[in-house]
Amino acid sequence: MRLRFAVAFASRIADDARGWSPPPCRSAKPPDSVVTITASPRGACHCAAALLLAAALAACATPPGDPAERAAFAHNNDPLEPLNRQTLDLNLFLDRILLKPVTKIYIAIVPEEGRDALRRGLRNMKEPVVVINNVLQGEFERAGIAAGRFVVNSTVGIAGLIEVAKDWGLDKQTGDFGQTLFVWGLPEGPYLILPLLGPSNPRDAIGMTADAYMDPFSYLATAKDLDDITITRFVLGGIDQRAEFIDVLDDLQKNALDFYAQLRSLAQQRRAAELRRGATPPPAPNFYDDPGKAPALAPVSSRP
Repeated sequence: MRLRFAVAFASRIADDARGWSPPPCRSAKPPDSVVTITASPRGACHCAAALLLAAALAACATPPGDPAERAAFAHNNDPLEPLNRQTLDLNLFLDRILLKPVTKIYIAIVPEEGRDALRRGLRNMKEPVVVINNVLQGEFERAGIAAGRFVVNSTVGIAGLIEVAKDWGLDKQTGDFGQTLFVWGLPEGPYLILPLLGPSNPRDAIGMTADAYMDPFSYLATAKDLDDITITRFVLGGIDQRAEFIDVLDDLQKNALDFYAQLRSLAQQRRAAELRRGATPPPAPNFYDDPGKAPALAPVSSRP
């Protein structure tokens, strides 16, 4: 079932910096349809996401007429492929000129033990979001385990730099608002590549925004006017993630016949496993049907 999105909005960003006041001028009152978003990294991301979804409406791929190709088209769930390929090209360009060189310097300067400790610390900061989402999903046992991990690793593990909870039988749990929406039955929508963030879909894009708001560390940083801390955490997380998969992505980019299609397949499989916590998804009702075979006709009764 395909989601249909209609985006109609007008937005403006209000500068909320302290001590700043605009020069006197006369301006008309904005209409009621205008959405005011406080200037912040999160607000900018929201505007970018809305603009991307609006642009997506004009870049849909036409479904093929051949039955087999049409079945593959539906399986890929990628009607926005033309736009997604352009976004991937942009991401690869930014990666080539900026992120990858910085990541290589990071790997060369920081030893592996230090990188692993930083990765554990960054993941430990996400544990409160895991707890909240597992509660929303009704997974109270998993929420308790995640809460225990956060307490143990934040104290005994020195802000999560050392993994102690696993040795105490508290295994790592998953949980994000995209997964929560999946549990609640919201369809994922079409495959989508986001600028800088990579493979996703509208449901997970909404989930990332919600996770940013429910993250207590981001909330405290915003409340204390310390957005630089949030930006630094975001940048360090991106560099660490790029360093973790640098060899895998390089090998995939060199050897894949179609890097875009291979990346899409791997991203969709990985996300499906995360949503179901490793369980195999059930096959579709027509999974075993031959897409090129004409449907069988009902037998005609011989009775008069």
